[in-house]
Amino acid sequence: MSDDEQPTFESTESGASLVYPQTAGELRKGSLLMIKGHPCKVSDISTSKTGKHGHAKAHIVAINIFTGKKYEDLCPASHNVEVPFAKRSEYQLLTADAATGEVSLLMENGEMKDDLNLPIFVSIGEPTEDDKQLVKDILKAEEDGKIIIATVLAAMGTEKIISMKVKDEQ
Repeated sequence: MSDDEQPTFESTESGASLVYPQTAGELRKGSLLMIKGHPCKVSDISTSKTGKHGHAKAHIVAINIFTGKKYEDLCPASHNVEVPFAKRSEYQLLTADAATGEVSLLMENGEMKDDLNLPIFVSIGEPTEDDKQLVKDILKAEEDGKIIIATVLAAMGTEKIISMKVKDEQ
C-alpha cells in the first residue's frame, strides 16, 4: 500500500453511539427510550404477569420529547430497549427573530451558537401549546431587555429550546 492508500478513520465525539441498551423491566415513569425511532419520555408503564409462554410484558406509553406526539409499545420485560443519550445545556440568549425564528445563543466558551430556531418553527409536526407559550415568553423578555437563559435539550442529533428563565441582573 502506498501512503495515499492508507485507511482514513473518521473522528467522533466520546459517546459515539446515540443510544444505549436498558432492560424494559427497569424503565420507570419519566425514563427516556426510543419507540419507532423517536426519542420519548415514559408517561405510563405497566407490567403484566408472566404468561403461559414465559415472558412478562411491559406496556409502555410515552411522549416524543421534541414533538409531544404519543407512542405506545409492548415488549417483553426481560428484553432490551434503546435509550437515547439526552443532554440539557443552558445558553444565554442574545437575539430571537420572531419573523424567521432564528436564535443566537452565547455558549460558555464565548462562541456563538446560531443553528437553533424558536420552538414554534418545527420541521416535523405542529408546535405544542407549551412551545407557543415559551416563544411568547422569550420574545416578551427580550423586548423588555432582560437577560434570558435558554435551556436546550439535545438527543439523537436534534436540539430544541425547551425552557427559559430570566437571569436576575446584579
